[in-house]
Amino acid sequence: MRNPRAFLRPLAVGAPTPVADIPFRPSRMIHFFDPSNPKMAAKVPEIAKKVDIILGNLEDAIKTENKEAARQGLVDIAKATDFGNTQLWTRINSLDSPWALDDLITLVTEIGDKLDVVMVPKVEGAQDIHYIDRILAQLEARAGITRPILVHAILETAEGMTNVEEIAAASPRMQGISLGPADLAASRRMKTTRVGGGHPGYLVRQDPTGDDLTQGRTTYQQDLWHYTIARMVDACAGNDILPFYGPFGDIKDVVACEDQFRNAFLLGCVGAWSLHPVQIDIAKKVFSPDPADVAHAKEVVEAMGDGSGAVMINGKMEDDASCKQCIVMLDLAKALAERDPELAAAYDL
Repeated sequence: MRNPRAFLRPLAVGAPTPVADIPFRPSRMIHFFDPSNPKMAAKVPEIAKKVDIILGNLEDAIKTENKEAARQGLVDIAKATDFGNTQLWTRINSLDSPWALDDLITLVTEIGDKLDVVMVPKVEGAQDIHYIDRILAQLEARAGITRPILVHAILETAEGMTNVEEIAAASPRMQGISLGPADLAASRRMKTTRVGGGHPGYLVRQDPTGDDLTQGRTTYQQDLWHYTIARMVDACAGNDILPFYGPFGDIKDVVACEDQFRNAFLLGCVGAWSLHPVQIDIAKKVFSPDPADVAHAKEVVEAMGDGSGAVMINGKMEDDASCKQCIVMLDLAKALAERDPELAAAYDL
């Protein structure tokens, strides 16, 4: 077992000191782009102004013959682009691939000063994070990086799901975890070919009201991912890191995408992946608190004073627990208002 006092010491001589607290920056959407695609690369400076996080993808969506071009494309884009307050992330190739090590060496060496987070796919246990942790420390020391690059794990195997709590606690670099529903569905042998979202066959049915068991029995579609998201959120919250919903693959079904994002938001996720520009506005809408909810939270906190006791507001009892809920809402609203002038006006904070 590792000495807890050593947890916040650098893992390599000359590497930056690990962070004690993960900064909570606006993270409503992680927008993916293919750095090997010239048309997509050309749009990065403009898209970066619209999103909280922009991610250069090197993994699954990149063909084998384009892996090196994607890696170099990300280096070129990062060097040429001023991202302002937008976070720059990358998703490296999986640790069992022949490209992951070169991804880390190249990116940290060339653009480590601009890279905020490395997303690691198919993480199955703390051992995967420990491996990344040590390599990043060595590369940061060699490149003279003065602040640690954080790590984000994707939960997309049954083994990773089993070990999600130890993954969340594996390193001070852990920034958060995303749900990877497609790979996780395959790993679990779930009988769905959808990338995220529900399934019409996963349902509950109203009890019969008479002898005819076929009539008048309304069905209600259920959420395939409720348990998984809730457990991931608990693992993240218990370790002060951030949970994210992953991809929603049906780009045209903006209604179902919004529903899935909202379910994740209500369960505690701070953001989701956007695979197409149309999903950026959906994530921005869903993961930004409603102005009415912010106004209510503000009223409760002002009425509660030091947060103790209980008060009646608009016919509803508010106590210390509801005050804590409202503080969570207000903290998020304040962070978003600093980044988005429209929200600042709507929240009136």
